[in-house]
Amino acid sequence: MRSKLRVGILGSTGAVGQNYALLLEGHPWFEITYLAASPQSAGRAYGEAVAAKWHMNRDLPQKLSGIIVKDANSVQNALDNCDFVFSSYEGPKEEIKKAEEAYAAAGLPVISNNSAHRFTEDVPMIIPEVNAGHVNLIESQRARRGWERGFIVTKPNCSIQSFMTPLHALMEKGYDPTLLVVATEQALSGAGFPGVPSLAIGDNIVPYIPGEEEKTEREPLKILGRIKDGKIEDCQRLKISATCTRVPVRDGHTAIVHVKFGENKPSLENILEAWDDFKGIPQGLMLPSAPIMPLIYRAEPDRPQPIKDRDSEKGMAVTVGRLRACDVLDYKFVGLSHNTLRGAAGGAILTAELLVKKGYLTSK
Repeated sequence: MRSKLRVGILGSTGAVGQNYALLLEGHPWFEITYLAASPQSAGRAYGEAVAAKWHMNRDLPQKLSGIIVKDANSVQNALDNCDFVFSSYEGPKEEIKKAEEAYAAAGLPVISNNSAHRFTEDVPMIIPEVNAGHVNLIESQRARRGWERGFIVTKPNCSIQSFMTPLHALMEKGYDPTLLVVATEQALSGAGFPGVPSLAIGDNIVPYIPGEEEKTEREPLKILGRIKDGKIEDCQRLKISATCTRVPVRDGHTAIVHVKFGENKPSLENILEAWDDFKGIPQGLMLPSAPIMPLIYRAEPDRPQPIKDRDSEKGMAVTVGRLRACDVLDYKFVGLSHNTLRGAAGGAILTAELLVKKGYLTSK
């Protein structure tokens, strides 16, 4: 690329927006040129807008501190200042849906961390190592909606990252999972800032997170589905039962997974070989944010652990461990991924890199 693409961040003052600010610093393809947030933050310098709620582990990049935050509801402000936008701002689902559609209709591609469009039939929901081919749906989306340059692509909920890639690696080898029973132990950062009150989570586990179980059960079926007649047809051969809990861990979502296979059932050795061999399209394309090893298996009996494994491959790998036979289903294992990196901003940036390589993201 001869020059960097100009990036806008909608919801730039929130937790995910702050992660974008750090992860895009020095990116070889992208440069932040536009920051937007709620009307309450609009009109203020970014450094001032986030001063009281900056909670990243590094200081705010100095060159961003003086950028004046714009109102994310005003598409016109963004048109001359960026080539595409990452959407991570909060609000009622219908309002977010309309806003993202307005940006796409105006010619600005939208890569969204929000759930508003995850189940829109012609909007792909991408894990780049798993279903990169779903980006081809963009052509049908544009044609149906009359959009020339704009489009919407979403990333899935952070709760499913820790088991989807291990599952897909087995499906790539021809094995046929038919039933998953999943229990997630989700980190505090997944609730955003200020998040869960300290007196509610200290010395405690909260066994309910609104909406998480529904997302964990439904989203994989779309991701594993196929494009048919200009929309995604969900995978029909897999059923998922999920329980999602909040635990007193800062970062890193853990999934405890029990899986049953159909007629083509792998051995333990087959599973380990599939995981060890797995490489996805991002690795083949050598995308800047792609982990060299998208799946890491730890043979120790007490791994993976959030504090020890969440930052593997700069927080972009999925770490798996404790693979063993299950007396009720076929096998069980534990998966771990970094929810704010792989599961949020980092995963969206990797999707943007894929879209560049596929020719869908270009300079205006």
